[in-house]
Amino acid sequence: MRSRRILAALLAAGLTVTLTACGGGASRSAVILSGATVDTAATFEPDSTMARLKAAGKVTIGTKWDQPLFGQKGLDGKPGGFDVEVGKIVAAKLGLRADQIEWKEAPSKFREEIIERKDVDMVIATYTMNATRKKRITFSGPYYTAAQDLLVKRDNTTITGPDSLRPTKARVCSVAGSASAENVLKYIDAKQLVKFDVYSKCRDALRVGQVDAMTTDNAILAGYLSQSPTAFKLLGTPFTKEPYGIGISRGDVKFCEFIHQVMVDAAKNGTYQKAWTETAGKFNKAIPTLPEFDSCA
Repeated sequence: MRSRRILAALLAAGLTVTLTACGGGASRSAVILSGATVDTAATFEPDSTMARLKAAGKVTIGTKWDQPLFGQKGLDGKPGGFDVEVGKIVAAKLGLRADQIEWKEAPSKFREEIIERKDVDMVIATYTMNATRKKRITFSGPYYTAAQDLLVKRDNTTITGPDSLRPTKARVCSVAGSASAENVLKYIDAKQLVKFDVYSKCRDALRVGQVDAMTTDNAILAGYLSQSPTAFKLLGTPFTKEPYGIGISRGDVKFCEFIHQVMVDAAKNGTYQKAWTETAGKFNKAIPTLPEFDSCA
């Protein structure tokens, strides 16, 4: 309980965020924690993505495997977390059960690629909406807003925020292909940046002292902090805003608008809030408000 209070206080020090979360253990990842009702009577316009997915009886969703409080693979091989619950809510409105979802790993560097190749029908993976990515895919959302921050060892007193990174020549870790890796270059020299393919490698590098700080969205960092509250600290000095969206094939306006309506309905009937409280809300009880959506066109 004490570690949870510490985490909540650290998050409160920065931008208010909607944390995505990891689900429970292996026994819970196959159920819809949010309590979304499967709409078996749903009908859709012929030739729409929604009609195709319902007829196929399956939807493929890309998410993260290694982000506690977001998308983390369980002992049963299935991911759990707030992003995962959001995926289940969308699937339910397609008339699909949780066991009709095929989950695929979606590392940051390859998210646009797997959407373009149609390896997945959507990506829900702490996916920041930005202009560069919108040239390749369409986003539905945002359904959540985070902010970039820094995670350091608990006994580190030299790194106090992004402005201290260059003067202290701090080695900073982030993930290749992420917006976070690009954003932090405003505060460091390129030679200070260390990049891996997944954030868990940054966490491990920070733990053993190979790097001095890890940077990405505060919600992701909070997940790692929740696992090791005595080893790390979240600085609470956010320096960007990160709107998270659901990535789909470029130009699929009808599917984008469908997802928007699903999220509006989920916020109205409480399944969005329940998804939060059953996952990230176990560490941050401040229930997020659904952000205003961008245009699908």
